[in-house]
Amino acid sequence: MIHVRFDRNEDGTIHTFTMDGHANAAPHGQDLVCAGASAISFGSINAIAAICETRLDVNMEDNGGFLRCRVPNNLDSDTYEKVQLLLEGMFYSLKTMEEQYGQYIRIDN
Repeated sequence: MIHVRFDRNEDGTIHTFTMDGHANAAPHGQDLVCAGASAISFGSINAIAAICETRLDVNMEDNGGFLRCRVPNNLDSDTYEKVQLLLEGMFYSLKTMEEQYGQYIRIDN
């Protein structure tokens, strides 16, 4: 199962998200849940880099089953707001996947 955890600040903004595990919904290379979760997460990271000109602090493991991203502390308020909007979009996209494929992906907030 894929576990995704969003860690939030006291004001509700996201400071870190962690994705860990494998969906195992289908054989390797045919797992649409895994592919969808990967596309959503990496698409969001790439959108933040391109639109906000911001690099999240990213940690990954070689086996592809672990991803942790942290929002940098030194962002100006306008950039921070844009990063948060994109991360919230990622959160709701993954929650939609969880509604359909809850046996393969769990989102904790």
